[in-house]
Amino acid sequence: MTDNSDDLRYIIFDIETQNTFDQVGSRDATALSISLLVTWDSKTKEYSSYLESELDQLWPILEQTDMLIGYNSDHFDIPLLNKYYPGDLTAIKSLDLLKEIHKVLGRRLRLDDVAAATLGTKKSGSGLDAIRWWQAGEIEKIRKYCQKDVEITKRLFDYMLENNSVKYKDFNKKKELEIDTTDWLKPESFALTHTMGF
Repeated sequence: MTDNSDDLRYIIFDIETQNTFDQVGSRDATALSISLLVTWDSKTKEYSSYLESELDQLWPILEQTDMLIGYNSDHFDIPLLNKYYPGDLTAIKSLDLLKEIHKVLGRRLRLDDVAAATLGTKKSGSGLDAIRWWQAGEIEKIRKYCQKDVEITKRLFDYMLENNSVKYKDFNKKKELEIDTTDWLKPESFALTHTMGF
């Protein structure tokens, strides 16, 4: 497809938490607390990270963003981040790569499994590792792990956009899943939001 990404600003992001669902006694993402968030910005081409106490620095950036991109982000990351935001992040267009896969396949696939089949790479740890690191005060380990997840999500997004497909393993057999990316980067499908009146 034609790449219109130069016309648009999108943020690819991932969140790590301070606690587990079991610890908070709920399956609701908004019951958790953010430890650290990493973004990749299509405007600056740079990765940035924000601790929970630094999220105020992120809001002006998100308010100039056309689209938020993540993996399981509509179900997990955006609701959790929205808990902290003074406005409404759901007003920003979002692209959840897991949702796009589920739409076609009818079931959910782990990021690790899709990355292994499509990109030949795997995550560098797990969310539970990140929680243990938080409790031990090992922030740099969380930052490195979370950025790796964002790098994988970005590479997956780029691959899907380029190939209109993604790969996964089914009973150890690699399969290709066609994904319609036609409207992903169409400028007319975007609406800027300025929920705090900037």
